[in-house]
Amino acid sequence: MSQQNTPIFIQWLKKEVAPALGCTEPVAIAFTAAYAARNLQTPCEKIEGFISANLYKNAMGVTIPGTTVSGVNLAAAIGAFGGNPDKGLQTLEGITPHHVELAEALTAAGKVNIDVQDTPDFIHLDLTLSAGNDTCRVVVKGTHTNVVECYLNGEKQALAQTQSSNEKTEALPTFSLQEAYDFVNTVPVEEIAFILEAARLNSALSEEGKAKKYGLNISGTFTDAVQNGLMSNDLLSNVIIDTVAASDARMGGAPVVAMSNFGSGNQGIAATMPVVTVAKHLNVDEETLARALALSHLTAISIHSRYTRLSALCAASTAAMGAAAGMAWLFTRNIDTINTAIINMVSDVTGMICDGASNSCAMKVSSVVSSAFKSVLMAMQNRCASANDGIVCGDVEQTINNLCRLVIKPMTYTDKEIISIMVAK
Repeated sequence: MSQQNTPIFIQWLKKEVAPALGCTEPVAIAFTAAYAARNLQTPCEKIEGFISANLYKNAMGVTIPGTTVSGVNLAAAIGAFGGNPDKGLQTLEGITPHHVELAEALTAAGKVNIDVQDTPDFIHLDLTLSAGNDTCRVVVKGTHTNVVECYLNGEKQALAQTQSSNEKTEALPTFSLQEAYDFVNTVPVEEIAFILEAARLNSALSEEGKAKKYGLNISGTFTDAVQNGLMSNDLLSNVIIDTVAASDARMGGAPVVAMSNFGSGNQGIAATMPVVTVAKHLNVDEETLARALALSHLTAISIHSRYTRLSALCAASTAAMGAAAGMAWLFTRNIDTINTAIINMVSDVTGMICDGASNSCAMKVSSVVSSAFKSVLMAMQNRCASANDGIVCGDVEQTINNLCRLVIKPMTYTDKEIISIMVAK
């Protein structure tokens, strides 16, 4: 099927729901360095350049996938020595301890210097790698792996079509929740069956998080609480534990691929795992699961496409609004229930800030997933936050637009202050 004849919803899903290994901000740094390194005749000897402040915020503290280390400089050096840019967001697949040792030696020698700059593009990387008489400068903008410029020894290089083609899909039109709902209810299931890969990948990541202690091991804390009678062994607990386990593993550096949403593994996890767990509870077939997952991911995309890719808002909250839509659909198939659940969530979690990717992200994931579930329960009882309550109103689209208005305007200043605090640390 040509892209011209492909429904806009499938174009969005295939563009924004993609496999990613580890937190996508350090991966973007590693990808940029790896892209430059493969143009050098000998192993990298020096890395310098800058990244955007928002990207720095999400890369400075999180564990680099496949390792136990963190840091912007190390992400670049590890990418330079062991990354494969052809794998995109899975650039660091196959990283070995030897690659980490080489990276640590290069950074310890003071040969990696990456500054932070306030740039118009929230995702902006400009790295130059040197080895012998060769230098290669690579610029990435807009999305995590979108190479827009490459210079080898000062000469601009032609880019492969695949690198610039991403720009053409940036202009995909936004859509309403009603339109997404109508689509998932009518599309032939074979056209969206690919979304089941999100369930497979993120379920595997969840199992990895349950099997080992990653990051803060928040899922383990909840599991122990259930076993000790401090939390109920019910569907809500299962939704939280299944989802948070995947986030624990992802943020803790597990070498296991996540299915992302809008460039974020945590967003992909939050939009996927609650729906998968409820689907198992209801014992639905694969077609039903595929439609629910498609609605969840499309809802998350519909909301996030109305504000900036990176911001001061914890985007796991808007991804979990997608999960609320998917769960509500599984329970009721009713658009009014879906809309009400999202309005309830906006009333509940608006204002949760993103203070950078880290192991504590799994705590935020647990909060927003819990909010999604209770918002669905309220909606099923026809209980909705009043139009007189805060920024929400009776219309779900206007409610979403009000939330995005906060992100685009006043939260821009919040974002700058968050980054200032983090850089000062």
